[in-house]
Amino acid sequence: MRILLVASAFNSLTQRVHTELRARGHTVAVELALGDEPVRAAVARFSPDLVLAPMLTRAVPEDIWSRHTVLIVHPGPKGDRGPSSLDWAIHEGAEEWGVTVLQAVAEMDAGPVWASVPFRMPACGKSEAYRNEVADAALEAVLLAVERHESGWFEPEPLDTTRWDVRGRLRPYHAQEHRRIDWAADDTAAVLRKLRSGDSQPGVLDVIHGTEYFLHGGHPEDELRGTPGTVVATRHGAICRATTDGAVWIPQLRPRRTPGGPATYKLPAAQVLGALLDGVPEVPVTPWDAARRATWSELRYHEDAGVGFLEFAFPGGAMSTGQCRRLLDAYRAACTRPTGVIVLGPGRDFYSNGIHLNTVEAAADPAEESWRNINAMDDLVEAILTTTDRVTVSAVAGNAAAGGVMLAIAADEVWCRTSAVLNPHYRLMGLYGSEYWTYTLPRRVGADTAARLTGAALPVGAHEAERLGLADRVMPGSAAEFRRRVHREAVALAASPDLDTRLLEKKRRRARDEEEKPLSAYRAEELERMRRNFTAPDEPYHGLRRAFVHKVCPTETPAHLRG
Repeated sequence: MRILLVASAFNSLTQRVHTELRARGHTVAVELALGDEPVRAAVARFSPDLVLAPMLTRAVPEDIWSRHTVLIVHPGPKGDRGPSSLDWAIHEGAEEWGVTVLQAVAEMDAGPVWASVPFRMPACGKSEAYRNEVADAALEAVLLAVERHESGWFEPEPLDTTRWDVRGRLRPYHAQEHRRIDWAADDTAAVLRKLRSGDSQPGVLDVIHGTEYFLHGGHPEDELRGTPGTVVATRHGAICRATTDGAVWIPQLRPRRTPGGPATYKLPAAQVLGALLDGVPEVPVTPWDAARRATWSELRYHEDAGVGFLEFAFPGGAMSTGQCRRLLDAYRAACTRPTGVIVLGPGRDFYSNGIHLNTVEAAADPAEESWRNINAMDDLVEAILTTTDRVTVSAVAGNAAAGGVMLAIAADEVWCRTSAVLNPHYRLMGLYGSEYWTYTLPRRVGADTAARLTGAALPVGAHEAERLGLADRVMPGSAAEFRRRVHREAVALAASPDLDTRLLEKKRRRARDEEEKPLSAYRAEELERMRRNFTAPDEPYHGLRRAFVHKVCPTETPAHLRG
């Protein structure tokens, strides 16, 4: 079928639907919902058999849904209506939720149901749940709805709120009045529900030292205590605030925009507060200790049966200069341990999206900070590429993009969860790219495919990544099932009688490659191009980065998405 995706943004779910539908042989185009007329023009130009809206925040024009079947993906169970479905589910502590695909009609979220898939709500922030459990259920529901539409015989179920299986209801917008934290009264569980329901947007509006900020992210703390509401500690840019019965970690803040003032954006909380934190102690935790505690840490490390598991989880998948350096230190420490295999990657959610554009934007000299950040990424990738005394595995549980993909393919093997979407390109940010991609990507997929992937700037699904050679294994199942399987397969790899032979061949191959062309040459060539991206006045990088950080709405759908 010819399927037109109409979406408010080409976000993670839209990308996943895009890759999965293309993999099933459908012809897919994307039109951003930037106004009724562009959508009308896209429908006329593409002549779709089906219009599908994976993520839409505005109504589809009546003249479109009255002439074409338009299916809307709503992140709520049957009967749920309103713009803040997941916010309410997390705020109210729902144990089970769902995703419903319904047909567009005059009343928002009230059309006939084409498919509905339930899921268990995880204990995490809204954005993390959206990219994992919600996305898994949404894809299942979308594929079922598309199959039913293609069959031509299916009759969608009219929404009947009296049915036993219709649990949802119309809910209002989840405004800040519902999110407000009463630090003197709310316990840790209540604070976490409020923080997590607003992550990553719109955040929870709060006051710290007389100034209003939006709080982003919420994680429990098992040891620290203090006067409720006070900042009792910092750690790697996050702040820890006491509750009535414990404390919570808040990784990021966004100052409230003043009338007529410049736009604000999320940054590490401690960086935003600056001197206001004078006297607040930095309370470090080692990756090893973090793995054994219920505390917040970007890095965790544990071992089992000859395998070292180095987990990292950075908000939004972005890696600042400091985060790259801390991960490099942890990796080097892991390489001193008596293991034969090291597994790299978060337990769930983003693998990495490369350099941290927000911290670059906030720097006094964004060009120089970009340079420091890309060199810190390169140092990390180089350390992985030059590890020859053990097998390295990237466990890609969630999405990866740009330098994050190149970080993943620096490992000997890449194991992807079925749901992972990879964007192996830099072009949309006006960058040539580094992280030794000119060495690793052609080696995996061939020079022609490498050129196509970096030039086309389209997402790649996990199975396509495996077919191309970007991934070595694809593992189905939930995030938890993926983690268990990675553990099992890594332990088996470490116990393999062929491990020593494999490591010997790895050393020989690295030596041959180095003799043919040193890694330093690849890096120098890439960084020469990147230095120009960062400093030349005719380069688009700074404008594109600024638009990304400040969430500037595009004026039209990019040509490469229109199919």
